[in-house]
Amino acid sequence: MRKVMTAVFGLLLSAAPAFAQDKPVDVNIGFGATWPTSDIKNDFNVGWNGTIGVTINANPKLGFLVDYTYHHMNGPEKTILVSPGPVGVGSPQLIQSNHQMHVGTFDLVYKSHNPDTGLGGYVLGGVGIYHRIVQLTSPAVGYTTVCDPYWYVCYPAAVSVDNILGDRSSNDFGINFGGGITFGHESKFYIETRYHYVVGKTITPNVSTTACPNGCSTSASYIPLTFGVRW
Repeated sequence: MRKVMTAVFGLLLSAAPAFAQDKPVDVNIGFGATWPTSDIKNDFNVGWNGTIGVTINANPKLGFLVDYTYHHMNGPEKTILVSPGPVGVGSPQLIQSNHQMHVGTFDLVYKSHNPDTGLGGYVLGGVGIYHRIVQLTSPAVGYTTVCDPYWYVCYPAAVSVDNILGDRSSNDFGINFGGGITFGHESKFYIETRYHYVVGKTITPNVSTTACPNGCSTSASYIPLTFGVRW
């Protein structure tokens, strides 16, 4: 995915001179917080994000933005019941998690700017590619049952804890839309928020279960708030 994003940025930068205006390209960089919403908020806490992007300006009001954003969200400490064998009484054991995303989005941007006050605003919307990663760690040894689609696992029957732990990832598509306000003239400080909805794959249980008989969806939504500079 990183190679693809590098190629896209290179293509856009090489195409920038074709736009006949005073400032054909804007570059932005920013950092902020990311809120998981919907059901995934039960598995992961508010995290942080960092982004870099390039906007190709068709005219002073309309542009095409391509950006890359990294999100990191830690999960709350949880316990799972672990037994020494496939059958037996379990004891609570700690399991830790985190959720990361490498995101490339492609958006149309409509913006306005008052040259006298330096205040401006914009709205944007488009599609994205989301490489989502979940990492699970625990000192526990034994057998457990866990069915959590946002951990990318669903084992209603007892399995070794080793089957639960480790890194899992998924490449998904999604949509995003939002807007922001800007302050400044040539170089601008901006505050932006977006809504991201990711269409995730379906996790199939290893045995029949009433929890999600047709599979568990990993679709999820996120709302980042980003503070940055555009020039």
